[in-house]
Amino acid sequence: MPRFPDGFLWGVSTSAHQIEGAAELRGPSVWDVFTAAPGRVRDGSTAAVACDHYHRYREDVALLAGLGVDAYRFSVSWPRADSPGGLGFYDRLVDEVCAAGVRPVPTLLHWGLSAGLDWRQRDTASRSAEYVSRVADRLGDRVGKGSTPNEPAEHTLLDHVLGVHAPGERLPFDALPVPHHQLLARGLAVRALRASGASDIGIANSHGPACPASGAAADRGATELCDVLLNRMFADPVLSGRYPEGIEELMRGTPVR
Repeated sequence: MPRFPDGFLWGVSTSAHQIEGAAELRGPSVWDVFTAAPGRVRDGSTAAVACDHYHRYREDVALLAGLGVDAYRFSVSWPRADSPGGLGFYDRLVDEVCAAGVRPVPTLLHWGLSAGLDWRQRDTASRSAEYVSRVADRLGDRVGKGSTPNEPAEHTLLDHVLGVHAPGERLPFDALPVPHHQLLARGLAVRALRASGASDIGIANSHGPACPASGAAADRGATELCDVLLNRMFADPVLSGRYPEGIEELMRGTPVR
């Protein structure tokens, strides 16, 4: 009978904006701005309180420990990390997770960009490296595994092409600087995390198969484009240091540097 390999981690995961609450104790994120716009959320809900994890984290950690999991993947909110006392919350959370015998696995750059920052701007990658360095300096002595960024393909498509997630932009191919700068931020983050002693640094890509509807040339071409835009554009640079063949033509004419 097939078995999971030794060392396989069974875990649970959350997102800071979805569970933390205590919005008054951090700066605004692009999601706060997005959801505040009339009509964005059907019932007008916000993340001001959410699951109140900020105040109930001890109870929440006890619940996940009771599940018998090996790891807890949580995200660090950039706006909270930039706020007074914000890193102290993650300090306490990591201590609680470790005391419960669970491995903390933080995700950095989990969609919740600080309001006023824009992934179309290259400077956002540089500023993200400063943020990651501060988090690594604070938590690195207890954290050896983490990932960054979170699902950059979805963040590009849903947030900057279709406009259904924050910041709600509809840019089509003008959104190509967004994944480029996210991947640049990933490289800078890896440097910062390794400098802190972290040795196991992943990226939360989410890939899917691309299959043509028929053998027609148009269907095959559409499939190749889909595979490049949703899969290889995010995997190839991390694994080989280069974009997949053909992406340069798509980027021509866009402000990607």
